[in-house]
Amino acid sequence: MFGPLGVPELIFIFIIALVVFGPKKLPELGKSLGKGLREFNKAKNELKATWDEQIREAEHSLNSSNEPVRKTISTIHEPAPEVKADPAPHLEKPGEPPNSPPAGSEA
Repeated sequence: MFGPLGVPELIFIFIIALVVFGPKKLPELGKSLGKGLREFNKAKNELKATWDEQIREAEHSLNSSNEPVRKTISTIHEPAPEVKADPAPHLEKPGEPPNSPPAGSEA
């Protein structure tokens, strides 16, 4: 019924809570706990409903037009374009001292 907690464990927890919080605070604590659980379940159900709606919309858009999927797949399978220019013209060439003036010019 309560998972791994049995009746003796629940009675023990109730007695400890009664000693720690006292008989006057225990009903307020129970109300607060119940309210918190209701709010949590409400938020969980709203999140689940939103998730399900997003999934349905995505499935509907895929069923109505497969073009975006085909376009993505064809783009993925195209070979990468070759780089013909120097990919980093601003970097130093190997063997040149840093910030050296061009050859043939005197500074």
